[in-house]
Amino acid sequence: MAGLKKIEAEARVTWLGLVASRKASLRAAALDAVEARFEGFPGEDHGGLTRPSCSRVLNLYPARGTEIRNTRQLSILSDEELAAIASALGLDALSPALMGASMVVSGLPDFSHIPPGTRLQAPSGATVAVDVENGPCNWPGKEIEADHPGHGHAFRRAAEGRRGVTAWVERPGRIACGDALAVFLPDQPAWRGAAQGALF
Repeated sequence: MAGLKKIEAEARVTWLGLVASRKASLRAAALDAVEARFEGFPGEDHGGLTRPSCSRVLNLYPARGTEIRNTRQLSILSDEELAAIASALGLDALSPALMGASMVVSGLPDFSHIPPGTRLQAPSGATVAVDVENGPCNWPGKEIEADHPGHGHAFRRAAEGRRGVTAWVERPGRIACGDALAVFLPDQPAWRGAAQGALF
């Protein structure tokens, strides 16, 4: 029976953050721990059970602003991919705060391409479900440019395939920096339709 299969690898939470107002700034404030809720992280501007549809789902919902389930409550990045982005930008390091990150993890190679539906579970039982890869946009570049003049404009290209994933809270609970997250992958074969050209 297909389901979710726990793998041996763990992810370690190395950073947590909160974006209070996207209109003011995408920059996230660092947190030591958070009590995740079904709506996301308390006070997070990306939170809520639902959200208005945007350009990412225009093919599904041609009327922008259609109320849909919010599977983009959180932005999760990896230390390894952050380091790769920084290197591509010619920087020694890159703060996840500048990218509006909700969480940063370490220990999972090629994290941005982890399968949709993957669950990351904290020791408290708090569980986040991965939605999809988070494509780069211009907003982090503006924050990077403010702190590292001359480097922010190249962000989109540098972050391609490394921007992490969006996710939503499946089970509430405490998540703290230093937590080891158990990783559960969808236990199913790759979709054969892709090989038969159904994607195009």
